[in-house]
Amino acid sequence: MNATYDVVIIGGGISGMMAAITLVGCGKKVAVVSKGDPVCCFSTGCVDVLADGENPLKGIGSLPEHHPYHLVGDKGIAEALGLFRGIMSAEGIPYVGDVHANRRVLTSLGRSKVTCLVPETMDFSDIDPHESLHILSFHKMKDFYPQYITSRYAKAAYSTFDAGVTTTVGIAERFEDSDFLDTFTTWMRGLAIQEERIAVPAVLGRGSSGAVYHRIGGECGRTVFEIPTLPPSMPGLRLFGGLKNAFLRRKGDLYWGRGIYSVEKLGNQIEAVTLTGPGRSTRVEGKAFILATGSFVSGGLQASRDAVMETVFNLPSYLPPGTRDAWFQDDFFAVGHEIEKAGIRVDASFRPLGTEIENLYVCGSILAFSEVMKYRCGHGMAIATGVAAAKACMGAYSGI
Repeated sequence: MNATYDVVIIGGGISGMMAAITLVGCGKKVAVVSKGDPVCCFSTGCVDVLADGENPLKGIGSLPEHHPYHLVGDKGIAEALGLFRGIMSAEGIPYVGDVHANRRVLTSLGRSKVTCLVPETMDFSDIDPHESLHILSFHKMKDFYPQYITSRYAKAAYSTFDAGVTTTVGIAERFEDSDFLDTFTTWMRGLAIQEERIAVPAVLGRGSSGAVYHRIGGECGRTVFEIPTLPPSMPGLRLFGGLKNAFLRRKGDLYWGRGIYSVEKLGNQIEAVTLTGPGRSTRVEGKAFILATGSFVSGGLQASRDAVMETVFNLPSYLPPGTRDAWFQDDFFAVGHEIEKAGIRVDASFRPLGTEIENLYVCGSILAFSEVMKYRCGHGMAIATGVAAAKACMGAYSGI
């Protein structure tokens, strides 16, 4: 089976989907190839742009000179985030916030997380410790313990509802049923809650979270907000689902659960990739390709004792200088880990350096010097570089 596209995107996370939506929005024929659900499904669903300082865009100027944000620029970042908000709003998952102002959301551990754009259901989660709060929890719900929050908030209390299931996904699915929602709101009204705000773990529906959120707020007459839970995260799943649906609604083609078996090149051009999967092999041709496979956690990069390998095209990868001992730590998620600098170096047009390939572009956390955990810029950088790589690709190939 053969299929031909203007652009083939390898990787179905936030950066790949934003690149894909940008391209199909301009009338291009686009395919996205992905091995499975991306890392964003496990995230809080919030968009971190840069967690240091009150104004994330202003803070970008102080980042090291090789950080990928500098290739996009303040204007490009703001425009990309605006495009993202428009996409999510059209999918019924509106995001709120200001790209020039960081904000805080309450987490399931009772601490505040600094972020920038948040789902509408978390709009009021920046709560002062002196405010009164009532948490609506669920019987035997896994990985959510309201006591973590009440121990830090003197005026906090909680009530527990038996949803009949105990997982975040299971409870969210129950909220899609109108009878269940009626039962829950009847129980909630019977509590006669007096606290100023009501918090609920982020389980208020999967596809109908906005409607459920507004229904609960209207029924109780209080300000309501969701608290992001430990993975799997419903806001992260909603975020990914919104981008995926937006791409499919625009008639993009999605090759899901498919890896790359082989790559065909002719001279300085990539011509096609052959996909893994059951049955007949699928050969996908493209005039241009965008690599958005993510870093180590997503499998876009693999580390050996002395090298870092890019796993699809075998592109040259940057590795922090020195011996392995200089960049190895037992805790990969430690802030400031040197290996976070590893990745693919690109030019101003997001083409990879150190290779003769001319029709390949790179975006997202696989980019060298991203350091997304250190700077807490993961989703913001994914959105910004995904859109920028798509625009660079269109600018270079007038035929697509």
